[in-house]
Amino acid sequence: MESYKREFIQFLEKAGVLKFGDFTAKSGRKIPYFINAGMIKTGEEIATLGEFYARAYLEKLGKKQAVLYGPAYKGISIAVSAAVALSKEGLNVPFFFNRKEVKDHGEGGVFVGYVPQAGEEVVITEDVITAGTAIRESMAILQNLEGVKVAATFIMVDRKERGKGEKLAMEEVEEEFGFPVYSVVDVYDIIEYLEEDPANQENVTRIKNYLAVNGGKA
Repeated sequence: MESYKREFIQFLEKAGVLKFGDFTAKSGRKIPYFINAGMIKTGEEIATLGEFYARAYLEKLGKKQAVLYGPAYKGISIAVSAAVALSKEGLNVPFFFNRKEVKDHGEGGVFVGYVPQAGEEVVITEDVITAGTAIRESMAILQNLEGVKVAATFIMVDRKERGKGEKLAMEEVEEEFGFPVYSVVDVYDIIEYLEEDPANQENVTRIKNYLAVNGGKA
């Protein structure tokens, strides 16, 4: 495993973002581990998270000038921190996010921050993809921006689960919307990391059993 992947998983565990137990995902599935970006609570933690996203962005997209979109609520801090981290690498990108409810006073509208113009590209920053539900919700919102194209989505963890059919959720999203989805790590990286310590065997077994039922076919 690449050292940065191990560092990222250790960071997620230490920050309480990665937890093991019994949870319910946005898709409704009962899952044995949970990725919760809402557990990022300090300046140091959010700065570190942004640095990992920025690294992934630069590795996959280089110096592409795009607009970062952080879906409310957890995606907001990710987009902001990634934008800050990218600026330190010499890439100054704007960002924006959505309101859960459309504001009917003041400046109004559903978006806060820079609103992309026709011809510009957007990069979505999310925490995870399970069945692709959250991405489809974001696309329903972003499709109101005329002439704006989504270039990619970046997430913390690819859960390697099936989407609405038998294929991987990420593959379904890519085929449906025509843009790639990149992750810093995937669930098999987490399994490999856990297997380094025999004390984690129960969690490893539970995750593997879950994937045997809900894992997508590549």
